[in-house]
Amino acid sequence: MPANLTPQYLEAEQAFREAGTLEEKIRCLEEMLRVIPKHKGTDHLQGDIRRRLAKLRRQSSEEASRSHRGHSFKVHKEGAGQVALAGPPNVGKSALAAVLTNAEPQVAEYPFTTRVPVPAMVPYQDVKIQLIDLPPVSLEHEEHWVVDLLKAADAVVLVVDLAADPLGQLEFTLKHLEEKRLVPQSAAAEPGEDKPLHIVSRPMLVACNKLDAPGAQENFELLGQLLETGPPMLAVSAEKGLGLEDFRRALFELLSVIRVYSKTPGKKPDLQEPYVLPSGSTVLDFAETVHREMAEHLKFARIWSTDKYDGQKVNRNEVLSDGDILELHN
Repeated sequence: MPANLTPQYLEAEQAFREAGTLEEKIRCLEEMLRVIPKHKGTDHLQGDIRRRLAKLRRQSSEEASRSHRGHSFKVHKEGAGQVALAGPPNVGKSALAAVLTNAEPQVAEYPFTTRVPVPAMVPYQDVKIQLIDLPPVSLEHEEHWVVDLLKAADAVVLVVDLAADPLGQLEFTLKHLEEKRLVPQSAAAEPGEDKPLHIVSRPMLVACNKLDAPGAQENFELLGQLLETGPPMLAVSAEKGLGLEDFRRALFELLSVIRVYSKTPGKKPDLQEPYVLPSGSTVLDFAETVHREMAEHLKFARIWSTDKYDGQKVNRNEVLSDGDILELHN
């Protein structure tokens, strides 16, 4: 069976060849494994990537244990996707994480309260999104692993304080991350354009916190006028709980994933625990996620979707939408 590698995979593979550090090589291999088509034709290639990834991770762990730079962290991904919080000191990142999740990060009115990554789960409808609170982006004191975790995440939320120069905070954070070779996905080179080596692009969202502060709404509107391009923005208040439902939905949309539900022939669909797949996934991708043998012997599927009649027969290349229900037939 041919591999049929996608442009996204080939781009990640080229970035791996050009990577100069262990961390960059590991990130590229993780990206290759994430975007590689999952079918029988790529089984050997997937196994080779996993072996190389395991070898580099062991090497990285050994180097970290010998290093005198301080601690290093890696957060295992869970849920529908991993989103990391970034921003200057005292913009309310920890307060926002606390109100959205059941985590208990240390929250205080002085800078650098957060010293280690604090992961927790944000519930959104029938899925959960992993949110990581991190130490602030700062010129005064910043651990090397902070940007490493931001690059490893599926998406990044840039937090600013609407009561204290949000434009300056956002410009500083974006510039600082760009110097560390992390940019918003919209700012990355388009296909066919020259792309700087080792640049990592991630979907980004600007969370403008402290909407309850005097003059915050006016500052938010002004910020939107001044930033005609760049990551999308929304206003929230961690203290008053304003805009949190919109924020949860924005986190889900930022991940570019869909929820697909399984149905056994003759039975009701399982609507409790959806399968989470990248946007653009097909019936075959869903079958691969359920079970590899199911995909190998798949003949067709029946779909329940908002734009199709109930139980419509579709082939394995049908592109799925969020909320679709699938019944697989061998």
